[in-house]
Amino acid sequence: MARPEQVLILEPQHELKFRGKRGGPVSTLPFFLLTGPFSDVVTTNLKLSNPTDRNVCFKVKTTAPRRYCVRPNSGIIDAGTSINVSVMLQPFDYDPNEKSKHKFMVQSLLAPPEMTDMEGVWKEAKPEELMDSKLRCVFEMPVENEKMHDMESNKMMSSSLLKSDTSALPTKLMSSTLDDGEVKKIMEECKRLQMEAQRLREENKQIREDDGLRMRKSNMMSSQHSSVGIKKEEGLSARAVALIVLFFVVGAIVGKLVL
Repeated sequence: MARPEQVLILEPQHELKFRGKRGGPVSTLPFFLLTGPFSDVVTTNLKLSNPTDRNVCFKVKTTAPRRYCVRPNSGIIDAGTSINVSVMLQPFDYDPNEKSKHKFMVQSLLAPPEMTDMEGVWKEAKPEELMDSKLRCVFEMPVENEKMHDMESNKMMSSSLLKSDTSALPTKLMSSTLDDGEVKKIMEECKRLQMEAQRLREENKQIREDDGLRMRKSNMMSSQHSSVGIKKEEGLSARAVALIVLFFVVGAIVGKLVL
């Protein structure tokens, strides 16, 4: 006997897409060192809607239970309401040559009018009362334009924040208007700072003049010492010449006497 048609409305209906992250970070989970687009947890949502006038029990199953975490994986959807199911793909080393064969199945069952034990209802359910829908998993690589889109979004956000801060500035200035006493204190402080700056400029000028005077004195003293040394050298050279001439004359006289 064929199973009844699924009463729940699934969004999406046929595929659960998991999009990786560009330049995925190293996994932060202990004992894992994974890189790539799926090195961190990737979450997608599955919406289950109950358009009927009866409560519906549901279960979410997968062919790879160790690779996914589903919250909630079972429960009751009241009549005319819906719930969101989070499907979290756990980190793994992605091989682009390997096609995903993972699948999910959503089983549903019309809840009895007076239900106290949901597990008991599932155990006692007949096969012809069960409804199911199957979805396959698709791993998508990050799109090249996503990075540019994120950068443009960040720029737009920063510019809007800057504009809001700039527009709020005049209001802040108006709200922080100073009274006369504070203005007077500020003016006095400005005058004091100006006088202090003038005093420092004069002291700096005086220091430069004193340095120039000391340099001139030192240059004069060094020139005097050099002239004295030159005179001493000239006097010594004159004495030497006189002695040489005297020795020459004496030698000449002695020579004539001997002859």
